Order: sequence, then C-alpha cells, then structure tokens
Amino acid sequence: MKLQRSGFVAGIALTATIALTACGSDNTDASSSKDGGSSAAAISCGTGSLTAQGSTAQKNAMDEWIKAYQGSCASAPVEYQGTGSGAGIEAFSAGTADFAGSDSALKDEEVAAADAKCPGGKAINLPMVVGPIAVVYNVSGADGLQLSASTIAKIFSGKITKWNDAAIAAENSGVTLPDATIETVHRSDESGTTDNFTKYLTNAAEADWTYDHAKAWKAPGGTGAAKSDGVASKLKSTPNTISYVELSYAENSGLQTAKIKNGAGEYAELTADSAGKTFENATVKGTDGDLSLDIDYNTTTAGAYPIVLVTYEIACSKGSAKAADIKSFLTYTSSTDGQAELKDLGYAPLPETLRAKVAASVAAIS
Repeated sequence: MKLQRSGFVAGIALTATIALTACGSDNTDASSSKDGGSSAAAISCGTGSLTAQGSTAQKNAMDEWIKAYQGSCASAPVEYQGTGSGAGIEAFSAGTADFAGSDSALKDEEVAAADAKCPGGKAINLPMVVGPIAVVYNVSGADGLQLSASTIAKIFSGKITKWNDAAIAAENSGVTLPDATIETVHRSDESGTTDNFTKYLTNAAEADWTYDHAKAWKAPGGTGAAKSDGVASKLKSTPNTISYVELSYAENSGLQTAKIKNGAGEYAELTADSAGKTFENATVKGTDGDLSLDIDYNTTTAGAYPIVLVTYEIACSKGSAKAADIKSFLTYTSSTDGQAELKDLGYAPLPETLRAKVAASVAAIS
C-alpha cells in the first residue's frame, strides 16, 4: 500500500476539482448532490482559521486533508494537533479547540460540557475516518502470525507470557516461535485507540477479557508508551514485543501485523478493504444529526477484518462562532474526493451510504 503522497500533488488535485469555487467571503456552493453528499466542486472556502486537536489515529489523514484543502483555500488555515482523543474532547469543551477528533463518540458524562459550547444546538459525532487497528509484533522469524480474539486477550491480560505458548502455536502451524517472554505494550495516555481495542476484546473475547473498555489502559503489567508514534517506536526497537496501533503507523514504521480471526472463522489480513467490510454491518445509534455508530466486532462478513475504529469529528450542530469555516473544511473531508484520499494513507473510506449521511449532517451545520 502506498503510504506517502505529496501534499503538492494533493493540492493540485483539489485545485482542479474546486476550480469553480474561488476562496473568499463571497463564495457560494456551486452544487450539491441529491443524496445530501457533496463533491469537492461544491465547497466554498472558509474565511477564517481553525484550530482542532485530538485523535492521533487520524493525524495522518488530517495532515493530508489540510494540505489539500489549503492548496485552494489558503486564506482559511487549519491546524490539527494529535494530542489524543481525551485531550481533544477536553479542549473542545474548554473552548480552545474549534472541533475535536476522537476515536470514540462522546460518553454520557462528556455530553453536557460539550453541548454547553453550542448555543442553540448540540455537540454531534461525525464519523470521518475508518482506522483499522493493527496487532503489531516484533518477533524474529515469526512471519504471518495469526491470532484469535481469545489468544490476544490472554496475551494482553498476562495469561499467556511466552511466544511459544501452546495457544499461539496451535493457531500458527509451521511458524517458528521462540521460547521468549512476551512484552506487551499499551498506550500510556488516554486514547480512543485503546478504547476501541478493548471494545473489541470485550465483545469478541468476553470469557478471557475481564476488564471493561476504556480510554485508559486497565489491565495490569505491560509497558506504556505515549501516543501512536511512541508505541510504534517502542515496537520497532524492542524484540519480542506486541501491541496495537493504527494501520498507518504500523506501515510507516514497517511493523509486522497479525492476521485476526473474525466471526466467520477466517484469519483476515489487514487491508483498507477488509477493514471497510466490518462497517457494512455498523448501525447508526445517534439521532438528529449525531452519527455515533454501533460496530459489530463479531462480524461474519466474509473477509472482514474485525479490529477497527472510526474517528469522529466532534463539532457543534449550531452556535459555533466558526460554524462556516468548520462546515467548509468538513464538507471537503466528507466528500467523495476527500474520502478517496484515505485509502492511500492506511485508512478505509467510509461506505457510501454512511458518507452521504455524514455529508448531510455537515451541510446542516449553522
């Protein structure tokens, strides 16, 4: 998979698609699709700056989107900092971020503070990036490792401590496994990636994972590393380690990724396409423009890779002083052109039915 794309090339591509729309305060939408979605040609550039922060899982996507958007909308700068999902939500609620990126939808206890920043409206969760979570490992000679949810849960809860344990060997016939102690690595900061990884274990390995899902790591033992790049760096430099990280970070660091057993009994290889298949059965549980999702981690869809997260942009449906600028930028990220950028970055585009719903919610921001 091709991981790095020139911002210059992306900027040229976006310039070509939105050539009918000049940047400036007199811009109007050129067109809109019948299903509520927008192509890049329909985007009016913002007129002010945006500051956002949060999920590190979507940082690579945001960086590319910002380059492309600013290629045609230089008068509307956007800054995104990968501070982690928890920090992003806190910044949004404190009024220091115009929108937040989070690998989990707002929790019940976070809603009131977020809504308070949206006079006349509410904070909504907009799924924007499908980010496959890779189970990554650094074990010399153990190429093509296959793991079930049960085995993963036992490893990360400390019930399996050796790489040549019988449970791992049973799933990896013919693979040379060393008699070495497993070092698990987890996020040391609060992370939506951790929340989604443990949601997977909670749902797919209930008998073996006795800890609830959370942004903060709950299981004992293991080594903590800060943010996604810290986890990737630790794995890269330390033999006999295993962890979880977004696909884009795994590939950028050249880490080995395991095939994961899905609800159909297949060991699915992690690709953008196999991760996207898991979202075929995702359902929208939010209402009134909120599109928080319920993901089926036990999906029986053929070829589906089951450990996935979706990063949400958390924004005001109404009442934000930056509403027009937020709407402009998110119109691009939710467009077919914006979503098409993701596949080359280690992500999966939103399924079209979901993308259209997201674009419609963005279009209603005021």
